[in-house]
Amino acid sequence: MWWFRGLHANLVAALAGGAPAGRVLDAGCGTGGLMARLAERLPGAAIIGLELDAGAATVARGKSGRPVCVGSVDRLPLAASSLDAILSADVLCHSGVDEAAALRDFRRCLKPGGRLVLNLPAYRWLYSAHDIAVDNARRYARAEVARLLAAAGFARIRTRYWNTFLFPLMVLRRKLWRRGAVGVASDVALLPEPVERAFGAVMALESRLFGAGVPLPFGGSILATAVKP
Repeated sequence: MWWFRGLHANLVAALAGGAPAGRVLDAGCGTGGLMARLAERLPGAAIIGLELDAGAATVARGKSGRPVCVGSVDRLPLAASSLDAILSADVLCHSGVDEAAALRDFRRCLKPGGRLVLNLPAYRWLYSAHDIAVDNARRYARAEVARLLAAAGFARIRTRYWNTFLFPLMVLRRKLWRRGAVGVASDVALLPEPVERAFGAVMALESRLFGAGVPLPFGGSILATAVKP
C-alpha cells in the first residue's frame, strides 16, 4: 500500500542517515512490515521488535524472521544502554501510551550516541474519525515534538513534515467528505490499483526529496530524529 511504502522509505532513510549499526528496535512493530523492510535494507543490523498485542507479535515474527517481544513502550523489557537505534512509527500518539514515559525509556535503553527515529501524525486540527478508529489520542506540531524530545534528554533534534503533496486530499477526505458520516473508520486502506500506482509515484518523488534533505513546509505526518548524548 502506498502509505506504508512511503512511511517505511522515510523511516529507513532517516535511520540510515545516522549510520546505524548493531541492535535496532522497532518499538510498536505491529505485524512486522517495517521490520521486514529494515531486514532487507539493513542486513547487518540486529533487528528486534516490541509489540503490545501478542497476536500481532506472532505475525511479526513470522513476517520478519526476527525476534519480537511482547510489552509496552512505556516500560521497555530491555536493558539500559542496550540499543544502537530505536524506531517508533505512530505509537506515542495512541491513547494508552504515556508519551513522556516512553521517551524516557527510549533514552534509557539507547547507548550514548544512539539514534531515535519517530513518526507522528501532524496538526491537532486534523483530528478526525480516522484517528478515533486507529486509537490516536493526539496529533502534534513540530515544535511540540521537539519540546518532548528535549524534555526527555535528547540532543541533535530534527523534526520534518512529510506527506505534503497529497496533504490537500487528506484534509478534504477527513474534514469535509466524511462530515456527517455515521461511525468511525480509518481511511488508510488499499485503493484501486491505478490510484495506488499514482499515489505511490507521488510518494516516491516526495521520499527522494525528503532523503535529499529538502524541507517540506507542511504535511500530514512529522518525522523526528534525535540522539542520546
